[in-house]
Amino acid sequence: MDLATLLGLIGAFGIVIFAMLLGGSVLVFINVPSILVVVVGTLFAVLMKYTLKQFLGAIGVAGNAFKFHSEDPVPLIAEIVDLAGEARKGGLLSLEGKEVSNDFLKKGITLLVDGHDPDVVREIMMKDVGKAQARHKEGASIFTALGDVAPAMGMIGTLIGLVQMLSAMDDPKSIGPAMAVALLTTLYGAMIANMFALPVAGKLELRATEEGRIKTLVIDALIGIQAGQNPKVIEQMLQSYIPEKSRIVDVEE
Repeated sequence: MDLATLLGLIGAFGIVIFAMLLGGSVLVFINVPSILVVVVGTLFAVLMKYTLKQFLGAIGVAGNAFKFHSEDPVPLIAEIVDLAGEARKGGLLSLEGKEVSNDFLKKGITLLVDGHDPDVVREIMMKDVGKAQARHKEGASIFTALGDVAPAMGMIGTLIGLVQMLSAMDDPKSIGPAMAVALLTTLYGAMIANMFALPVAGKLELRATEEGRIKTLVIDALIGIQAGQNPKVIEQMLQSYIPEKSRIVDVEE
């Protein structure tokens, strides 16, 4: 579980609800017509921009914002250096059946053992990266669309409430509910956009960047292993993928 996403979500909604409690009952902020206009209206409006499969798939992709953990490149680089050392001593076939912690690296090792050319290995692995990036970006775009549409639906609800209010000025009892719809739809739209949809979209984009960096690291390592480079040279090359303070400065020749 990604604590940053979870704490951010709980904290954002928690502070708003706390502010509501300070002013009285939270129940005054619950209005079914407003919820229908903003929540349901937003979902249907965004659905028009995508296929049903893409829209439903975004729910699964959104889970990455809460449960996905980026892989630490430092132990991965250490594992790659060990594999490079074994490959240099015993050849690429010595890597067959080796236990590998990273699934993407495992797939690449299999390609090396099978004897594919470097260009073929890179092409196959890069296609995998491209597909993963496309999934993340598609999910992020859907949540960005939700963040864009929700405030607009809130404004539509506000206009509906104002029309209802102005058309019933002769009935004081109907002015209050109409005004509630007018104000609460704007509130709901702003909350959905800025406290959920847009943050999730941003986190998915971050996940895409992190995953892409790790997979690019693996591809560079595989090409180096296949070329028979010195494990220490491969290690130095991969240091560029980690923060400078975590890099190994003194590398033995």
